[in-house]
Amino acid sequence: MTFATWITFFIAACIIAVSPGSGAVLSMSHGLSYGVRKASATIVGLQAGLLLVLFIAGAGVGSLLLASELAFNVVKVVGALYLIYLGLGQWRAKVEIGAGAMAGAAQSAAPSLRKRVLTGFLTNATNPKGIIFMVAVLPNFINQHAPVLPQLLILAVTMCSIDLVVMHSYAFLASSMQRFFRDARAVRKQNRVFGGLLMAVGAALFFVKRGGANA
Repeated sequence: MTFATWITFFIAACIIAVSPGSGAVLSMSHGLSYGVRKASATIVGLQAGLLLVLFIAGAGVGSLLLASELAFNVVKVVGALYLIYLGLGQWRAKVEIGAGAMAGAAQSAAPSLRKRVLTGFLTNATNPKGIIFMVAVLPNFINQHAPVLPQLLILAVTMCSIDLVVMHSYAFLASSMQRFFRDARAVRKQNRVFGGLLMAVGAALFFVKRGGANA
């Protein structure tokens, strides 16, 4: 892989990462609800899901998903329903009152570490738009006359490194607004805003077409 190819992918990866999507919404939601430190587990899960999508696309399985209407629709429906499930859970999240120096402050009860990682992983791993995009983009950066695995590893490390920084930035920006959500009513409103966004993104996935990569 030449430096010119890598830097082009780097720029494309930055644009992809910054573009709003379910991962960005989830990072902001958990950053605002639980703080950056706890949101980091969610973001690590997002990267695991992103890696899976990258290697699925790189291995050609993504092309098979696009070729099979049934397989594609199964992935699409599972991904859409999962985001709607997440959004509904965020909408109905319990609000608890903090103690100590933050006495009187309200915050959402954080899920376990394992659940936060799994939530992030499933959010990216079940996103058909990610598979469509990767199937359309990756072949442009892979030299078919050279070993594919080393190239995939370089692209994966680049993509995940960028996404880690961007998702943490989203989480940090959201967490910096926690001071505006000190009472239970404000936290409930915040949960419903992000829950509504996740459900909206999930509902939008139902309209994704197999030809979306060429749109």
